[in-house]
Amino acid sequence: MGRGPGGGPRRGPGGGRHAPMGGSKLKDSKKTIKRMLSYLSEYKLRIVLVLLCMIISTVTALCCSYLLNPVINKLALYVTGKEQEMSAMERFADNVLTKITGPINAAIKSEMLTYIIVVVGVFAVIYLVGIISNYLQSRLMLVITQGSIEKLRNDLFSKLQKLPVRYFDSHPTGEVMSRFTNDVDNVEMMINNSLTSLISGLITLTGTFVFMITTNWVLTLITIVFIPIFALGGGAIAKISSKYYSSQQAALGAVNGYTEETVTGQKVVKVFNHEQTAVEEFSLLNQDMREKQFKAQFWGSIMGPIMGNTSHISYGVTIGIGGILMVAGKLSVGALSVFANYSKQFSMPINMISQQMSTIFSALAGAERVFEVMDQVPETPDVVNASTLPINGEVVLKNVTFGYIPEKTVLKNISLYAHQGQKIAFVGSTGAGKTTITNLLNRFYDISEGEILIDGINVKNYSRDFLRQNIAMVLQDTHLFTGTVKDNIRYGRLDATDEEIVAAAKTASAHSFIMRLENGYDTVLESDGANLSQGQRQLLNIARAALSNAPILVLDEATSSVDTRTERHIEHGMDRLMKNRTTFVIAHRLSTVRNANAIMVLENGEIIERGDHDSLLEQKGRYYELYTGVKELD
Repeated sequence: MGRGPGGGPRRGPGGGRHAPMGGSKLKDSKKTIKRMLSYLSEYKLRIVLVLLCMIISTVTALCCSYLLNPVINKLALYVTGKEQEMSAMERFADNVLTKITGPINAAIKSEMLTYIIVVVGVFAVIYLVGIISNYLQSRLMLVITQGSIEKLRNDLFSKLQKLPVRYFDSHPTGEVMSRFTNDVDNVEMMINNSLTSLISGLITLTGTFVFMITTNWVLTLITIVFIPIFALGGGAIAKISSKYYSSQQAALGAVNGYTEETVTGQKVVKVFNHEQTAVEEFSLLNQDMREKQFKAQFWGSIMGPIMGNTSHISYGVTIGIGGILMVAGKLSVGALSVFANYSKQFSMPINMISQQMSTIFSALAGAERVFEVMDQVPETPDVVNASTLPINGEVVLKNVTFGYIPEKTVLKNISLYAHQGQKIAFVGSTGAGKTTITNLLNRFYDISEGEILIDGINVKNYSRDFLRQNIAMVLQDTHLFTGTVKDNIRYGRLDATDEEIVAAAKTASAHSFIMRLENGYDTVLESDGANLSQGQRQLLNIARAALSNAPILVLDEATSSVDTRTERHIEHGMDRLMKNRTTFVIAHRLSTVRNANAIMVLENGEIIERGDHDSLLEQKGRYYELYTGVKELD
């Protein structure tokens, strides 16, 4: 398990239920939508082309419906011999179709058959244009979506690199990962599908309304009467849904976080027989997610049926009144048929939009969680004109006081110095503040009071990049990346040559076991080096630090994962590693700090003893107790 602030273990499986993170409802939908749309801004030309394709596609569909009016009237005249009432536009369309039939009619010698063939041909051309428009729209929208999501992921990952260590100490890895997976995927789905449906629906509504009003304004008004019912019903459901979709995303993040921690710590779970406890805790989180998903999906899914049934009522009323007008001679058969089609087309976009509401709300909730990370306060900016003078390794702490949270002080008035090339050791009980001192040296956290000076310059006057380039660390928790052994060692200095990598491995006494691997330095490591022993992984970690030319070295329990024999084997290598470097060593094995220039004994965040090994033994204080075993180390 990873350490939390102050060196304590982060709560993991069996340690209590993870609370779902994030709010229970959307905080600012308008702001979230605006930020989402900002990622589309660099595709303005493509968006214009998409809109143009949508308009063409909508117009082709409406034109085909509109042309049915004169066609149906023509057929009615042919069957009944009775002239149908048509508007000026309908007569114009009929005249155009009739003129086209002229040359063809001479060959077929059947006016009605010719008319039908012409109509089918015209419809085929119009629909072909619509199909091409739909294809181009889909291709362009795919480019826009993938490009926007790529930028969103890049921005999110870049922001994570700028966040302080404090953020990662307080947020489970799985919960952070869910921002990259579930949340971003929901945004992608909305941009590619829901946004397209929304815009297309609005264009279809507008176009349908225009064609409806030109067909019959009375029936158009009757259809419009139902719009407030659609709006009020949809708005009420949307307001309720948005709250549950935000909760659903937060609950999903909690489940992901718990799953990731449990899988990562599976050995610990099994060692302490916590399998059943882990199952029970996961069940609680899963149940919480199920309840929130049920509410979100329920309110999202009833939108479609409610809107659909309302549109059926609207359709029935419209057709009923249209039938009365037709009987009264105020409406032709063709006009009623076409208007019936328009009435369905008018409600179809509304239904389509309502069906997309679940995706939209999920995307808004996901986007809000992504932007929540992006809005986190980054590490404090580096000072202007930060020092870039070569660092020698003279380190001084003056009256340093620090707490991870204001209510609890971890370090109290710490003062010490380390001359260039000296080895300073920290010993003491767990939680005494040993690791915290090295965290402050690297500026993983900034101190509350006092000063930390390197070569007489306050660490705040160095840029973080420059400072950390000059401090090499070997941590208790090893981490190896997917890649070759050579690549993992080179992580200490990316411009290192192969010869320098081998030399660093020899310094850390890692060369011999590396050469016994199947492909030597080219052996590929996966799953954090699962095919290596814990000691071998730590040796690679030490080799990585050896490759660095940093004048300051921090060893945080660096040999805690190797056995006594391996520890003795690498002592000479460690001595070579520490030569001419200012070194800070944190160790529970006091035998590893005997040759330190100075040993600091910490308890409750204070230095209670200091001196070299012999002088501290003579004092017969806390260090004497720890070293001789008179009082065991906590």
